[in-house]
Amino acid sequence: MSTYTIDTSTSRANPTPAPMRRLTVPKIQERKGPDGKTHEPIVMLTAYTARMAQLLDPHCDLLLVGDSLGQVIYGLPSTIPVTLEMMCAHGAAVVRGSWHAVVAIDMPFGSYEASPEQAFASASRVLKETGAAAVKLEGGEAMAETVAFLVKRGIPVIGHVGLTPQAVNSLGGYRARGRDDAEAAKILADARAVAEAGCFALVLEGVMEEIAIEATRSVPCPTIGIGASAHCDGQVLVTEDMLGLFERTPRFVKRYDDLATRIGEAAATYAGEVRARSFPTEEQIYRPK
Repeated sequence: MSTYTIDTSTSRANPTPAPMRRLTVPKIQERKGPDGKTHEPIVMLTAYTARMAQLLDPHCDLLLVGDSLGQVIYGLPSTIPVTLEMMCAHGAAVVRGSWHAVVAIDMPFGSYEASPEQAFASASRVLKETGAAAVKLEGGEAMAETVAFLVKRGIPVIGHVGLTPQAVNSLGGYRARGRDDAEAAKILADARAVAEAGCFALVLEGVMEEIAIEATRSVPCPTIGIGASAHCDGQVLVTEDMLGLFERTPRFVKRYDDLATRIGEAAATYAGEVRARSFPTEEQIYRPK
């Protein structure tokens, strides 16, 4: 339960948290029953700031501090330049802004691939500096040993197979994966390998639907789809894509709002009032009493 109070009169970014027990990794894992069915799908969205975490937290089971922040927040061309320092800073903000969802943080490119020992050093730093509950890393069979190494040492891990953005250079782009039999078999083998290594959940990104369905059936942990299938045990989207903050979004994204247009209209109204000297009005200025 939340045991602290925040002086909300001094900071717009810190509304009083609703007292509730934060979800845990085992609770997420238990969503998928022994029969392989998940009766309550897992809701997951990305968050990079405390305020966005506050808004999303009551509705989500998992908040992912994705390395997609490289593109969404920093305007980088891909996730590859993202650093561990970036992930720790934004991860800590999201933890501060949430009190219900499990917070997981992406391990950035170059912070875990060299060895299980490197991965442990990076992951332990992330959890220490942020207070998050878990990390997520990309890769299939090649990363299974690393996943097992982390899990055995008390670090919960979310796996990620299929379209793995950190491997965009070797994949040759962001197209959906699993279009031929060999690639489909490889994705399924990757999913089984990291699940057997101990992942508590598994992201399936950008794969043919039949692969997502088969992977969901064949692994014991919950699967979380993004560009995969409604038959996955949960779903995740980049929040800014879902809210319509960018002109271009992947085909697997459903826009639930058009905030880019609404923000632009609000800014245009503000600019017009400033230029017309109709803002501020008496309601927004201070005079001696």
